[in-house]
Amino acid sequence: MPTTNLDTILFDLDGTLVDSAELILDSWRHTMRTHLGAVPADEVWLSTLGQPLRTQFKAFVDTPEEVQEMIDIYVEHNLREHERLIRRFPAVDSTLLALREQGFTIGIVTSKAQRGTAMSLEACGLEAAWFDVIVTSDEPIPHKPDPAPVRLALERLDKTARQAAFVGDSIWDLRAGRGAGVRTMAALWGPFSEEELAGETPDVMLDLITDLLPPLD
Repeated sequence: MPTTNLDTILFDLDGTLVDSAELILDSWRHTMRTHLGAVPADEVWLSTLGQPLRTQFKAFVDTPEEVQEMIDIYVEHNLREHERLIRRFPAVDSTLLALREQGFTIGIVTSKAQRGTAMSLEACGLEAAWFDVIVTSDEPIPHKPDPAPVRLALERLDKTARQAAFVGDSIWDLRAGRGAGVRTMAALWGPFSEEELAGETPDVMLDLITDLLPPLD
């Protein structure tokens, strides 16, 4: 792929930099059991990963009040069980540091709220200071798959889409990146299958995060 001008790499968080699949599913099961009294198959929730909680829960209840109640249940459980269930993917820290040493600007664009993002980074030994920008779901803008959060990250970095790539494990990440005009890189180590991600025609399919380390041009 043509990468001559690439100097900025944005990352999704859950499923890309941190292995939060078990934490997310445990929080989902708890929320559905508590609020609805039944737990649909995990695949139902996995198909929506990468979107904000408000968007995800709208599919199950009829009123904004119920959506907020489910969010509150989910967040309380998620924060309580966070340290016990979250994991760091192999080589994430060394890859991020190597990219910084090579002169890359790096950032996070996540559908997770600011508090959960900070907890995830701390639990996985990833320094917030390594990232030149962090855009979370607390921003008052549309969120993935809308390209707005990717564009906001670029704006805060004073970068153009031609200079940037977005690495993510979900179809929503790839759609947001494509909509923003950046190069899209599918993280195959997350919960979405290679077939699902290939259907979004990303510019690059990454088997491992370390695949970012060879010269990109």
